Amino acid sequence: MNLKGWIRTSLIDFPDHIATVLFTAGCNFRCPMCHNADLVLRPEELPDVPEDEVWAFLDRRAGLVDGVAITGGEPTLQPDLAPFLRRLRERGLAVKLDTNGYRPEVLEVLLREGLVDYVAMDIKGPPEKYPLLAGRNGLDLARVERSIDLLRTSTIRYEFRTTVVPGWLNEEDIEAIAEWISGARRYVLQQFRPLNTLDPTLGSLSPYPMERLEEMARRARGRMEEVIVRA
Repeated sequence: MNLKGWIRTSLIDFPDHIATVLFTAGCNFRCPMCHNADLVLRPEELPDVPEDEVWAFLDRRAGLVDGVAITGGEPTLQPDLAPFLRRLRERGLAVKLDTNGYRPEVLEVLLREGLVDYVAMDIKGPPEKYPLLAGRNGLDLARVERSIDLLRTSTIRYEFRTTVVPGWLNEEDIEAIAEWISGARRYVLQQFRPLNTLDPTLGSLSPYPMERLEEMARRARGRMEEVIVRA
């Protein structure tokens, strides 16, 4: 695993778990609002996180840290992802995966083998805005839709989540997303953070007031089990 970042203990990244958070290098999207720009654009300039240090830490913290969140970057690009998750499973650890859903063939294997307990999949925007918000021309939306369907029909816990970029997404866009992923168990509207964005011009944007995000969430409710706002 090409690991480039590590939060040793987190209470907020994996619901209901005390988790360690691992960041993988590289991504197949170029989302303008991404706040992990170095992981996406310049991973070779970041120091490696040695795997043996991770395993030693998890062994020392056995019984205290009970979960591992794998994020990025885009973890499904890692050829050793499944073997790594199997080793976590051998230690009795719960696993959360963050993904953009663009490699449904990988997600399908992980779900089939029972290697993940929770998946957080980013929904960048409504279909017509996806290439813009993913920063990728010629995007194959069917790949995203396949991952949406895999999660909607799975038995594990999951959430779809959208970072609400001011001026790029509005109430009508959120309603269109809600219609697109209707029937989902959980949808999260995330507050935009104008820090270290991949597109530096977004750093001058002011986030929407929380009241506006709550109104967007209200409009999305009724199409799925739960819609929340995350600051």
